[in-house]
Order: sequence, then structure tokens, then C-alpha cells
Amino acid sequence: MKFVSVNFTCQSCGAPVKFSPVSGKLKCEFCGSETAINDTLSIIEEYDFKKALQDLSKNSSKLLDKDIVCSKCGSSFMLNPYSVSSNCPYCGTPAITDFVQDITPQSLLPFMISQKEAQDRFRKWAGSLWFAPSSFGKYLESKDQLKGYYLPHWTYDSHTDTSYQGMRGDIYYVTVTRTIVRDGREQRVQMQEPRVQWTPASGSVPIAFDDVTVGASKTLSRAIIDAIAPWDTTKLKPFDARYLSGFEAEEYTIGLDNGFEYAKAKMQIVIEQAIRRDIGGDQQQINSINTHYDNITFKNTLFPVWTAKFEWRGKTYRYAINAQTGKIIGERPYSMMKIVFAVLLALALMSAIYYLGGVSDGMSNFTFESY
Repeated sequence: MKFVSVNFTCQSCGAPVKFSPVSGKLKCEFCGSETAINDTLSIIEEYDFKKALQDLSKNSSKLLDKDIVCSKCGSSFMLNPYSVSSNCPYCGTPAITDFVQDITPQSLLPFMISQKEAQDRFRKWAGSLWFAPSSFGKYLESKDQLKGYYLPHWTYDSHTDTSYQGMRGDIYYVTVTRTIVRDGREQRVQMQEPRVQWTPASGSVPIAFDDVTVGASKTLSRAIIDAIAPWDTTKLKPFDARYLSGFEAEEYTIGLDNGFEYAKAKMQIVIEQAIRRDIGGDQQQINSINTHYDNITFKNTLFPVWTAKFEWRGKTYRYAINAQTGKIIGERPYSMMKIVFAVLLALALMSAIYYLGGVSDGMSNFTFESY
């Protein structure tokens, strides 16, 4: 499927402009001019979850790779069907295309951290990693290792009412006699030992959840996407394609219904904590939980992430920086050679200390006499 890309140009010189996280404006890299992105008065809406699922079931379209024509140089290049923003590989001009999924993002969080700041944070974080391979240090010197992505996310609101059955444990103490050995002799002593009295507990816990965020992309692992949270969704802005200029952006690849299953898993953690508080006592056991979800609403939005990947010895290590808060998550590589060297060095130091200690003891046994 062929698409003509959209790009934004400088009002002063006509060159392409990119969104600057530093100023929050579109910036021309040729003449330095900046253009403000005026916020609209649009309200960021929540959408009915059940109705959206019904509408989605009526529409099923086959997704095809996008054949993009750069509006600046006229060159053609391919994007996967979920990409909506990239840069022309021939002239570097930002290229923004159409959405193809049924649900399009109506809001986003703009990049707040620049590439330079992200690089500085990444180097500082990576510098604290012991036993990383030397090639990892060289990799950090590259200026292009970090790439900016707007990754799709779902946010869910829901009222939950959970009934439960469990047990409440209250600790009490009893006096017992025990035999102990003191100064080589057995003695009988009395001491306090804890016991737990369990009583049945049941009840209902209502909770209203707001903006439970779920990553809707497979570009990064679920573990990394969850770990770079939280996101301050009070800072969401109405969707404006100008924020995408100069960055990669994707549509969701994890559907609305599957995303809610991930959201329920996150809610379950909070619900269980609330149940334990409701049961009270010193210990709690939860035997059964039954949760009803009502008034479910959602948003489809884009969150900013700086990503990097390091390939070493047949394995790919991925890194992500929350471009709103600066939080860094990643998988660290280990150099076995450095670890072995460190162990051998430690053993050598221990041997030297032991040897010098022995020599010192031996010298103390010498008796010097004067003649």
C-alpha cells in the first residue's frame, strides 16, 4: 500500500523541522528557528470499552507493509504496517504516515528528555555496571546508540468490586519450657513462643482504578515496558502529529481486549493488598477472590521512550529510558574473563596477606642478642 508522507517545514527557510524536547517546540536544524505547538482546547476523552470491542469485531482488515514516498526528496522506502512515523533513509526528512488500526491515539506524552540528556544518563548508569565487556564501553561512545520511539499504550479505568474468603491470623504467645546448654551444662528455662490463631474472614472490597497503563507494543519486552513505568498521565496532551516529527512512532500490536487482561493482572495486585488490609490481623490467607469489573473505559495513547540495544556474543541486550521521567531499565552483559580475572586477583591478594601474616609471626619468634 502506497502512502505519501507528511513532514513539517521551517517557516523561515523551508527546511524540515523536528520536535525538540528541550524547548517543547518544532526546531529547524538548519537555521535554528523554533515554532511553538499551540495546545488545543480538546478534552482528552475516555472511551467505552465494551462498545469499542463490539465495533472492532465488525471490522477486520488485512495489514500490509507501507510503501512510503518522501514528500521532500521523492524517494520510496518501506515501513511495516504498524509504523506511523520515521525518517527518510535517503534525505533524513521526518516522514509521518497514516494510521491503519481501527483505534487511533487521541493523546500522547511528548518527549521531555533530549537525546543528549538521555545519553548522559545512559553512560552514567552503564558506568556503574561491574564486569561489563570492554566492547560495551566502546558502544557507549557511539552518538547514535539511542533512538527515540513513541510506543503505543492503553490506559484503563474501571470500578471493581471484589468478594473474598480467607483467614485472619492473630499472633499470641505461650510460655513453654525448653532445655538449653549454657556454660557446658544443660538447663531448663521458660520462654515465650509465638502461636497463630486463625479465624475465618470474608468481605467485599470496592476499588476505583484510574489510568492503569499497559504497553501495547512488542518492540520492547513486557518486563522492560512495565519496569520503566510509572507515567504521569495528567500531563497528556491532545494528539498532534507535530510531536512525532523526528521520532519513530508505532501503532498498537497488542489489542484492546488483550491489553485489558494485562491491566487486570496489575489491578489484582492492588486488590489483594486491599483484601489483606481488610482482613487485618498479623497474618492473612486469601482462599478465593471474585472480582467484577464495571464502567470500563480506555484511552489509546503514545508514550516517549529512548531505546538502545547492544549485541554481544550472539545475544541482544536491550535498554529503555522513560523520556518523561528519565528512569532507565536494561539487561546487563557480563564478561566472564573479567570475572575470572577479578576472582584470581582476589585469591592472589588473600594469599599475599596470609603469607605476609605468616612471615610477621615468624619474625616475632626471633631473639636478637648483642655481643
